[in-house]
Amino acid sequence: MIRLKQKLKDIGLEFDDIFYARCEQYISLLRQWGRVHNLSSAKELELDAIHNNIVDSIYPVKFLDDYTSFADIGAGYPGLILAIARPDIACTLIEPRSKRVSFLSFTKAMLGLHNVTVIEKRAEEVSDITFDLITSRAVTNTKLLLDITKDISNKDTKYLFYKGSLAQEEINDAEVNNFEIISVGDHRNYVYIKENNDT
Repeated sequence: MIRLKQKLKDIGLEFDDIFYARCEQYISLLRQWGRVHNLSSAKELELDAIHNNIVDSIYPVKFLDDYTSFADIGAGYPGLILAIARPDIACTLIEPRSKRVSFLSFTKAMLGLHNVTVIEKRAEEVSDITFDLITSRAVTNTKLLLDITKDISNKDTKYLFYKGSLAQEEINDAEVNNFEIISVGDHRNYVYIKENNDT
């Protein structure tokens, strides 16, 4: 955990011992399940790659406005990591693939993440609940993400999408006005949408 602590310290983030203990458990479970169930490529299961994914997931803690609930569309990054970092925030992980749902549910139980709910559905199949924040990494383009999450958002919902070099192009295509793009390094753009005009 020393390397992970240093990586987070380098970006101005520090957490308590419980956070790092849970990260250590998460890494162990991910590597075990990843090898057996092919959840990730061998390269993605290397320790340095996992550390980088954790840092990438957690970086937005530096700039996010206050929120009390969030939904993550996808298979664990960034949602599970944000839930570990903020155990006081209600987290819902929305994932349609049974294998990944099993991993997320098992990890939730093993880490004692009482703030996490796992839903085995596609995002567009979820309704009757809305969130302060919706996050997603490597799922689909911004316009489609806004569309498939329209039933779990309201006029106050904010969005955090982890994007690459096409971030501005996707924002233009989605015709979003109130947003920020926070660029980190050569390849990561965090698209933080404060208001969805279609909501």
